[in-house]
Amino acid sequence: MSKVSLGQHVLVELYGCNAALLDNVSSIEKIMCNAAERSNATIINVSFHHFSPYGVSGVVVIQESHLAIHTWPEYGYTAIDIFTCGDTVDPWVAYECLKESLQAESGSTMELKRGQTHLMTRENITESIIRDNKSRKIQPVYKRNVWLTERDENIALSLRHKGHLIYSDKSDFQKIEIYDTYAYGKVLCLDGLIMCTENDEQVYHEMMVHIPMLLHNCPKKVLIVGGGDGGSLREVLKHPSIEKVIMVEIDLKVIEASKKHFPALSKEFDNPKLDLLIHDAIKYVEDCPDSSFDVVLIDNSDPVGPSEGIFTESFYNNIFRVLKEDGVMVAQSESPRFNTEVFKDMYKTLRDVFNRENVHSYLAYIPTYPTGMWSFAFCSKSGIDPVKDLSQSRVTLFTESNTLNYYNFQIHSAAFAQPNFVYNLIQEKPLV
Repeated sequence: MSKVSLGQHVLVELYGCNAALLDNVSSIEKIMCNAAERSNATIINVSFHHFSPYGVSGVVVIQESHLAIHTWPEYGYTAIDIFTCGDTVDPWVAYECLKESLQAESGSTMELKRGQTHLMTRENITESIIRDNKSRKIQPVYKRNVWLTERDENIALSLRHKGHLIYSDKSDFQKIEIYDTYAYGKVLCLDGLIMCTENDEQVYHEMMVHIPMLLHNCPKKVLIVGGGDGGSLREVLKHPSIEKVIMVEIDLKVIEASKKHFPALSKEFDNPKLDLLIHDAIKYVEDCPDSSFDVVLIDNSDPVGPSEGIFTESFYNNIFRVLKEDGVMVAQSESPRFNTEVFKDMYKTLRDVFNRENVHSYLAYIPTYPTGMWSFAFCSKSGIDPVKDLSQSRVTLFTESNTLNYYNFQIHSAAFAQPNFVYNLIQEKPLV
């Protein structure tokens, strides 16, 4: 007598797959759903995540069980589970579809019979016991969940998006991607890391720009290092004293992507006060004359890839040199909770360059950055106190003349109040 099972479980390994496909969450979702439909399955729900720096995990829940996948683009390898119940779905049709769609050079499979009926006793449960007449008529609802997930070994942030990449390109420096998310609108990612979103970018850019601009007596000439999304430029040009802005951005493709997909961020790229240079900022400041700028904004990404050389003492020595005697600088200084060692090293470097009493940390809260707590370093050549030397009337006049999302006088003052653990990091003391 042949033994009957409740389900078929096919374990699949595919080698030599198209690496670009394996790292594209939207393509993987479509391929998996297509395989399920071709095998005659009824899709109930899907949930897929793209992880930084690469890799996709996902599951297609079907009425007859599920299809699950995890990809390793760096190896051209993927592992897939196809689990089906009953005799209406053919898992081998799904396997052939997946092998073809992922352009695999080779594959291996193992089939397991799940739920051996000769080892079980069927309970006498009638349909009327487990569902009433009304619920019997309800059809399953197909739900899509496609996620962008930024993570490291200990922390992750996931944003549900609309299931496809709006923009994807690889420059000479980094991978550039734009997603359309439900909670935060369009999201710009560089090498899998979230740089800015439509719905919370104002926090970063307003805090980056208006604190140094309103502490300087009359800023006329500003240098922006990085800032290819255009947000810092937009905020700088809200100040009527500005005569010239030099922006030095190494990656033209970031600017092009922002112009196309983030018009609210990039709207000032055609301003006649802007001198845009597609250039290495490290080399630019090395060659720049002394005392060239009133304000310098270091609007760079994390200390990896094209931004790595910006987090060095030699770079900040040149920034100090190109500032005028009353000049000020602000640099994004990472998350003190998440990038603790980078945070500590950066403040040690800045205090060696600007002197200890001229370097101040301030905080802002940006939900889509790691831990939500983000820091900025305010540095001056003339010893400006960023709280005591602030003119409330000047800030009030500016904020009343401009539509701002986050910055105001109270936020300015409060931003320089440090939690004990941040203060201790900067003072090079143990955490409390």
